[in-house]
Amino acid sequence: MTTKLHREGRLTIPISIIIIALIIAVAYAIHLVLGYIFSILGAALLLLIMNFFRNPYIEVVQDDTQILAPCDGKVVVIEDVQDDIYFKAVVTQVSIFMSPFNVHVNRNPIGGLVRYAKYYPGKYLMAFNPKSSQLNEQTYVVAENDKVTIAYKQIAGFLARRIKCYIKEGEQIDQGEEYGFIKYGSRIDLLMPTSCKVKIQLAEKVKAGKTVIAEIG
Repeated sequence: MTTKLHREGRLTIPISIIIIALIIAVAYAIHLVLGYIFSILGAALLLLIMNFFRNPYIEVVQDDTQILAPCDGKVVVIEDVQDDIYFKAVVTQVSIFMSPFNVHVNRNPIGGLVRYAKYYPGKYLMAFNPKSSQLNEQTYVVAENDKVTIAYKQIAGFLARRIKCYIKEGEQIDQGEEYGFIKYGSRIDLLMPTSCKVKIQLAEKVKAGKTVIAEIG
């Protein structure tokens, strides 16, 4: 598998290297042993940062009868909810939580036309808090094709305060194509018609662009 660093890390990584190097230099100036300790800690921190911004290549098998996972992570919610933003109806919600150790590239669950894309400011509750779906800072995207209309929300969390969404209303998108990135762990909510057949279970770990979340009914 080919892995590269994501573009969102192009500024963060060099700045991190400079800051870590300065801290290590100061530690060495104070005491040699302290310098050794901070060198080890700094190297570990830098590896974690680079790991966070990894962007592995994946091969997406596109299928317009399926809804694919929009991100890597763990399924924390499967339930029917009332959506008052776009559908104005009861829909099935599947929520996926991303830890800081997951790949944070976000991918389109279906291909089609972007009907709606809007950013909503909000709070920064813990991402696993049920109220975060309504109250936290988020982006709300609606995609539509000949078979289904779905929405997917990038939701900020307590640490994740940098949401990046690269698509806009009116754009044609491909299933599995990268559409966004969330820094430092959070969640994505998928909203789909209740007629869709959910194929995953609570606590299941999923992969963006690979795992089938639901079949379109």
